[in-house]
Amino acid sequence: MKAVVETKDIERDSASPAGLSTPPAGDGTAPLPATVVRLGWVSFLTDVSGEMIFPLIPAFLAGISGAPASALGWIEGVADATASTLKIVSGRLTDRAAKKKPLVLFGYGISSFVRPLVCFAASWPVVLGVRFLDRVGKGVRSAPRDTLIAAAAPPGRRGAAFGLHRAFDNAGAVLGPLVATALILWFGASFRTVFALSAIPAVLSVVVLVFGVKEAPSPASGDLKTATLAPLPVSFRRAVGVMALFTLSASSDGFLLLKARECGVSAGWLPVLWSGVNAIRAAFSLWGGGLSDRFGRKVLLGLAWLLYAGCYAAFASVTTIAGVSAVLAVYAMFGALSEGTERALIADLVPPESRGRAFGWMHGLTGFSALIASVAFGSLWDRFGSRTAFLVGAAPAALAALALVFFIPSKASAKA
Repeated sequence: MKAVVETKDIERDSASPAGLSTPPAGDGTAPLPATVVRLGWVSFLTDVSGEMIFPLIPAFLAGISGAPASALGWIEGVADATASTLKIVSGRLTDRAAKKKPLVLFGYGISSFVRPLVCFAASWPVVLGVRFLDRVGKGVRSAPRDTLIAAAAPPGRRGAAFGLHRAFDNAGAVLGPLVATALILWFGASFRTVFALSAIPAVLSVVVLVFGVKEAPSPASGDLKTATLAPLPVSFRRAVGVMALFTLSASSDGFLLLKARECGVSAGWLPVLWSGVNAIRAAFSLWGGGLSDRFGRKVLLGLAWLLYAGCYAAFASVTTIAGVSAVLAVYAMFGALSEGTERALIADLVPPESRGRAFGWMHGLTGFSALIASVAFGSLWDRFGSRTAFLVGAAPAALAALALVFFIPSKASAKA
């Protein structure tokens, strides 16, 4: 299927991965712009690169140093905290910058160069260092990229636009583990070889960004400095606070792979399992974001967060390959319902000139919560086992779903 896009006139763009498509205009909908689709391709290629590495990190760490579960928590937590700090700074720079694309390019460029260097790691602190630098790139690029998407998308299609972007992202996360598995099982490649080859899609993502993404001129805004100093709306601050509470449940997905290993999944098949999770996310992300356009962000987020809490409670009990695979399949729907919806909610709640700061604070605060979640989860696992860690981890998600009722507007406006 072809993705319908819009530049100055509506034009056809290339087909979306995994059969993704943009609904045509009409009946209250609007076509999605080329900027959204092409930034989706950038994320697709970046995730192919990143997901060739990520599912192998737990087994790789055990092989080179025998690192405990808490080491994985520190690696992912510090990486997320680094990105979080820079997202806040980058968000402010985004609002002040007449052009957002250079910041996006700088961020993707750093990650593309650094990420494959994990192939040289001989101990877990080196892996930590590579992940730190990789997340520097993510911290720089996230706010300006999301700002570009929010600016390009028709207001009534924002959920679908962010959902489509997340679908591309997750489609890359499908292909990356499959490539890694093929290299390991069919060609006998070592983990280090796979990490080195991840540089190929990383470089391609930068090429697409440089030559494929065209940023429209920003409208004159009079006084950018005044705009970037204006307080962010109370409704936004409440929404971000509730998101940060939820993220206290959101420890690194690496722990889900550790759980799969505990249930008997071999290291060579972990990428295949993770690819299946991301295939479900890719297939349903556009649909999930579109549902938030129809029924409201609050309803979709509440359902998604309750689903997350239920899955974590289920992870506490499963002990078989079939059981953990089934729960992971349901868990994937959480991402499909929430990822685009959260970003669309933030875009709805703030004026256009403040979106860089808003996305920066959203990504930043949730990232700091993720640091706490990952470190705490790893420590609980080491001391009390996976069952306790997952049961404790489910609680903040359930509380956040309840907090939505009291702190998030029933209907987030999409008129900005």
